[in-house]
Amino acid sequence: MIPDWMVGATHPFDSVLVANRGEIAVRVLRAASEAGLRGVAVYSDPDEGALHVEVADEAVHLPGETLGETYLNSEAIIQAAKDSGAQAIHPGYGFLSERADFARMVSAAGLVWIGPPAESIETMGDKISARRRMIDSGVPVIPGEELAISEDADHLGTLAAAAARVGYPLLIKASAGGGGKGMRAVHEPRMLRTEYEAAAREASAAFGDGTVYVERLLTGARHVEIQVLCDSYGNAIHLNERDCSLQRRHQKVLEEAPSPAVTPLIRAAMGETAVQAAQSVDYEGVGTVEFLLSSRGEFFFLEMNTRLQVEHPITELTTGIDLVQKQFEVAAGMKLTIQQDEVGLFGHAIEARIYAEDASKGFLPAIGKLAMWRPPSTPGVRFDSGFREGDEVTVDFDPMLAKLIVHAPSRKAALRRLDTALSDFVALGVTTNVGFLRQVAAEPAFTNGEVTTDYLDSTSLSTFSEPKPENAILVAIAAAASRFGLDRTAGSASVTDFDDHTGHTGDPFRTLKRSFP
Repeated sequence: MIPDWMVGATHPFDSVLVANRGEIAVRVLRAASEAGLRGVAVYSDPDEGALHVEVADEAVHLPGETLGETYLNSEAIIQAAKDSGAQAIHPGYGFLSERADFARMVSAAGLVWIGPPAESIETMGDKISARRRMIDSGVPVIPGEELAISEDADHLGTLAAAAARVGYPLLIKASAGGGGKGMRAVHEPRMLRTEYEAAAREASAAFGDGTVYVERLLTGARHVEIQVLCDSYGNAIHLNERDCSLQRRHQKVLEEAPSPAVTPLIRAAMGETAVQAAQSVDYEGVGTVEFLLSSRGEFFFLEMNTRLQVEHPITELTTGIDLVQKQFEVAAGMKLTIQQDEVGLFGHAIEARIYAEDASKGFLPAIGKLAMWRPPSTPGVRFDSGFREGDEVTVDFDPMLAKLIVHAPSRKAALRRLDTALSDFVALGVTTNVGFLRQVAAEPAFTNGEVTTDYLDSTSLSTFSEPKPENAILVAIAAAASRFGLDRTAGSASVTDFDDHTGHTGDPFRTLKRSFP
């Protein structure tokens, strides 16, 4: 049955298959349930008992051992939608979300594609074509020289000449890239060949396309992105900005909204430019236009992500707009019901990406069983995850375990809430980056709102230590308490009167949280 809110839609649907896994699949499936839609999950063998399978109304198994046979198998996913009776497909992010050919296949199969048109994905997915379109549309781009260089021939001479014209430092970037893959900074000519070959190899492995190009590297800049929302009738608005400047090797660590560096005038100008960029490719749905913001207030187009972003919750919390619900509405052929002057900005939100990795060992990915998994549950805290206590963390997928998002009336209050929430979070059995997150969130450069994109990569990260030996007792007792059903609300004397003879008394869970940030 079509939900009441979809009455009058030109492309109504009553069920949606989520072509993804983990926390984003859980997020979209729960949004589908709230919208009155039937949610269908897909899963591979390692995900048979995963949370996204549990929350779905129906789940379809994808046979195969590799990603290419399962979550990246377009034909299998479309067949799963047909077999389950799903009428629409939401790609989440990653996997097939920015594959124009997949979007075309979904539409050709008579299903509703919950995303932008394939042509928009295609234009913005290729950084060279995106750059050209932005120049033609009057959108400011990063100074430099556009030059496509393919790995299938020896273009070192051409590359060297282009690099000399662009000037050092420069960036070699994958044309089809994203997430920092296929991107190398070159600070002097002698490193040009090595970094070019590395970028081309990585781009080829990650995207099946080794084409790269060069542009000037802007140092001391901030990474600021604008959330846009467009319908199929030519209406488009922006939903303010997010600051993603705190990065490690081009991977975002902490994101916040609004940006501490963006004034109302810059916000208006950047937002207008982002809408202009989206409309230049006839965009529909939710998308993100990313910019580099200089210390002088100048901003330059970086790229457009034609999908939902990992950090979308901070925009939702500061605007009160559910982005996934808006994706459903636009895909159903409905007009935007929000005008630009109706978009608010309420308080401050920060998102921390929690990974299974060991910061003290060069951020080496970690595996294991989540023997204890106690997310914070206080007001102003949102926790998006695809994991539960007892789940196994393996090498099969990306090591991100969860996103912890806080919202407060001010940035200062949000920073305090973030530290408290990270402190309250307990994860045992797998090494996480929570301690690292607490440390970088407390760095003066971040608390003062002065972080630029090169901050972490130019800062020593060798200050992390192993847990103190005395805390091993805390781990053992807390794990045992969890195993035998004794939690901090049970009122058991053996838990609440805990004393480990090291000066720690009271609730072991509370002590444990403070000892293992």
